[in-house]
Amino acid sequence: MWQYLLRRLAIAVPSIIGISVVLFTILALAPGDPFEELAANPNVPPEIRANLRAQFGLDDPIATRYLRWFGSMLVGDWGYSFASRVDVDTLILQRLPVTLVVIGASQVLALLVALPVGVYAATRPYSIFDQIASTIAFAGYALPTFFTGLLLILVFSIHLDWLPFVYRADLPGSGWPWIWAHVKQSIMPVAVLGLFQGAAWTRYVRSSVLDVIRLDYVTTARSKGLAERVVIVKHVVRNALIPVVTLVAIQMPAVFGGAIVTEQIFRVPGIGSLLISAILANDTPVIMAVTFVLSILVILCNLLADILYGWLDPRIAYR
Repeated sequence: MWQYLLRRLAIAVPSIIGISVVLFTILALAPGDPFEELAANPNVPPEIRANLRAQFGLDDPIATRYLRWFGSMLVGDWGYSFASRVDVDTLILQRLPVTLVVIGASQVLALLVALPVGVYAATRPYSIFDQIASTIAFAGYALPTFFTGLLLILVFSIHLDWLPFVYRADLPGSGWPWIWAHVKQSIMPVAVLGLFQGAAWTRYVRSSVLDVIRLDYVTTARSKGLAERVVIVKHVVRNALIPVVTLVAIQMPAVFGGAIVTEQIFRVPGIGSLLISAILANDTPVIMAVTFVLSILVILCNLLADILYGWLDPRIAYR
């Protein structure tokens, strides 16, 4: 297994380099100037702007700038934010815990919804439960996150006044009241992301279980006298999860994309809001760092999916 991991990591290195080249080139050729505000300010002499551009190497060739940036990334120097005037890694580390908590909780919620509902609906196809679950899943997946987010704010924050609609990472206090305050303000963004993903995954789980439950080895397991619950859990669900794992690995980076919209709605100070503010300010180092991290996340999620294949299906060897 360790040799397999080393081979996959060796394959991932050229992919990461290629992704970094494409991202850096696109951002370098994009219109805009991070020092545009200084140029429009009559109180700032033009030579100061020119000195700043020379200091950060913005007038150098793209290849030279890329090699300088990639070499700095390898030693842990992610650059300097033009807008916030702080190091990029400091900005990301400030926002990353909030995003991981919200995203992680939403994915747990999505799996808790999709797995039991999808499996139960597949074991009773075209029943009342299956029809209701399919209808709700289609509706949940069709509604965009910005609509459901605003709907939850309208109901639970404005009309019922149960939950806060603005997320605050700097809540004062300590102990259980402080924990409960964080839980309350996380309920709506987690629900928006989790139910949206859960609706999509429910349909995939149902379809995958239906494909497996008709196979001959499932019929053989039943003929041996195994209980239906054992047949479903040990023989059907485990093999049906293989395509679901692939789907989750592919869609995980897209969850961060959906979180950008959700973070804007609930004012969550996460990676998504950082990326939006960096784009509006043309803060290239921050944009490059965040998009590069998301690209690495794609590769790591696919590597994790390959590892899970061998655990779910012993017939798959790490070769």
